[in-house]
Amino acid sequence: MKKVIVFLTFLLVTSIQNFAQTSGYKPGDTAVDFNLKATDGKMYSLASLAKGKGFIIIFTCNHCPFSQAYEQRIIALHKKYAPKGMPVVAINPNDPVREPEDSYENMKKRAKKYKYPFLYLIDESQAIAKAYGAMRTPHVFVLDAKRNVIYIGAIDDNFEDPKLVKEKYLENALDAFLAGKPILNSVTKAIGCGIKWKK
Repeated sequence: MKKVIVFLTFLLVTSIQNFAQTSGYKPGDTAVDFNLKATDGKMYSLASLAKGKGFIIIFTCNHCPFSQAYEQRIIALHKKYAPKGMPVVAINPNDPVREPEDSYENMKKRAKKYKYPFLYLIDESQAIAKAYGAMRTPHVFVLDAKRNVIYIGAIDDNFEDPKLVKEKYLENALDAFLAGKPILNSVTKAIGCGIKWKK
């Protein structure tokens, strides 16, 4: 009986996760624009930033160990791809009531401490994270200049040690897109902390 209950619980959790993951965007969908506040106190939309070839949208946060592990890699990604017209736009979707470390004030402190070269926005209503179908931090959505989704998922295959990375999923997708080639792996599984939704 215990095994049956465990199995049914697994099926329920899996179905909920699958529903959540399919309720957001898929490659080829057009993403909604937004108007979110950054750590510099200004409001930004994708339309106001649309000067290049697209955007690397990364839902991330302060407290998550996965986000912290990828922090320097995200900075490096921005420095590498922003000059090519693909800047990083980081969005914190977490409820600061549930996770105080992810408050707007703490976002400002972390962005300053680590000298973020990219925009770090707060999704206070969590509407953008829900529209995109973000489930984890970090969770990547690459958009072209017309906000068409071209890649969704993980940054690479090893959050623990960048030296042991074998597959740079995000960079492979970006390099293919910028070279005008098909993206062979347009969806990967995002690995990270679950987003802290408002209760």
